[in-house]
Amino acid sequence: MYAYNYRTAERIEYTCTRKKRVNRDTVVKHKVVKKRNPILNFLSRLMALSIICAVAYFVLPHVFNRMYYQTYIKQNIKLTSEQPGFIGKTGSVIDSKVNIRDLVFPMSSKVYNTSFMGEYFLTPINTKNREISSLYLTNKLTPLEVKLRKLMKSYPMLKPGIFVWEYDSGKYLGINENEIFSAASIIKVPVLVRLFKSIEANQFTIYDEMFLTDYYRSSGSGDLQYKQSGLKLTIDQLAHDMITTSDNTATNMLMSKMGSMEDVNAGLRDWGLSRTRVNNWLPDLDGTNTTTPAEMATLLYNLDNPGFLNVNSREYIIDYMSHVKNNRLIQAGIDPKALFIHKTGDIGTMLGDAGIVYAPNGKRYIVVILANRPFNHPAGKDFIQKASEIIYKEIVR
Repeated sequence: MYAYNYRTAERIEYTCTRKKRVNRDTVVKHKVVKKRNPILNFLSRLMALSIICAVAYFVLPHVFNRMYYQTYIKQNIKLTSEQPGFIGKTGSVIDSKVNIRDLVFPMSSKVYNTSFMGEYFLTPINTKNREISSLYLTNKLTPLEVKLRKLMKSYPMLKPGIFVWEYDSGKYLGINENEIFSAASIIKVPVLVRLFKSIEANQFTIYDEMFLTDYYRSSGSGDLQYKQSGLKLTIDQLAHDMITTSDNTATNMLMSKMGSMEDVNAGLRDWGLSRTRVNNWLPDLDGTNTTTPAEMATLLYNLDNPGFLNVNSREYIIDYMSHVKNNRLIQAGIDPKALFIHKTGDIGTMLGDAGIVYAPNGKRYIVVILANRPFNHPAGKDFIQKASEIIYKEIVR
C-alpha cells in the first residue's frame, strides 16, 4: 500500500495491519535497522586510536617546536649562519627542540625514582603495606644526646647524622636522623638484602656462578678489579667480597645479576624506604647513592624480622657483616669482646658506619653514624670513634 506526500512529492510505502477488535486500520512505517559487526566496530576504533596516537607522537612535537620558534626564539634570539643552532644574546647555544614528554610530564627529568629504557619515572613508595616493620620507639636517650652534641661542638667542620636504638627498652637518639647523606659503601647493605630476597623468590641460588669480565671491573675498594678475566665466582663468593672487603666489582656483578640497580630500588620502594636509593654503579665517588641514618637503622632492625627474611638469609647476612675488614670506626669505640655486624662507607666527603652491637652482658643496640666532612679530613674518623665510645658506655653499663 502506498501513500502520497503532497508536501515533499514522495511516495511512501506503508503496511496496513488490522488489530483484533479494532474498527480502523493502524498504519505502521517500516524501518530498516542494520546490525553492526562487533569485530569491525572494534577494529575501526582501534585504527582511529592509532591514528590519534601517531599524530600526537610525530606531528605535535613539530607543531610545538614551530610555535616555540615563532613566539620566543624569533623575538629574543638571533640566528647565525656560522654556527648551527640558535645563539642567545649571551652567545650560548640554546636547544630549540621541544620534547612532548617534557610538556606532558614537566618534572619527569627532575623528580624520579626509577627509569626504563632511558626514560625517568616517579613511582609511588609503599608506605601503608610495606614489607618491613618500623622501629618501636619509646623515650629519647636525652643524657646521651647532650654528650654527643657537646662532642659535635669540638668538630665544627663536620655535619654528622646519628641514630641509636636500644632493643630492650626501645629508647632512641636521633641527630639529623632524617637528613639525606651520601651512602658510599653502606649502600651495599640494601643491595645484600635485596640479593637474598631474590634468592628467596627462587630467581637464582647462592650457588649460581658468574664470570668476571672487563665490563664489571670497577675501581676503588676490592681486589676483584685486579683478577684475570674469565674467573668463575659464585653468588656466595661475590656477596662475601662485597661486604667484607667492600668490593665494588662484586657489587656491580650482583646488581647486574638481579636486574641492575633499578631492581634494588624497586625493593627499597616496596620496603617503604623513600630516601635510600641507588643512583649510580660503584664506585659512586660523587655520592649520588643516598640514605638517612633512620632508614638505615630501620633496615638493620628488620634483619631479625622473620616476616621479612627467612632464617637462612639472615644467617648468611650476619656472617658476612660480622667479618668486615674495616674495624677502625664504630668498632674502635666498643669493647673488643662485643660482636659487631656492620658496613662502613668512605668516599672522601662522607665517612660512615652502620651496624648492630651485641655487648658481652647481653645488651644490644643499633647505631648509625654518618659524617659529611672536608675531603678525607681525619676529623671524621676521630669523631666516629669518640661518639661510638660515648654511646657504648651510656648504653652498656
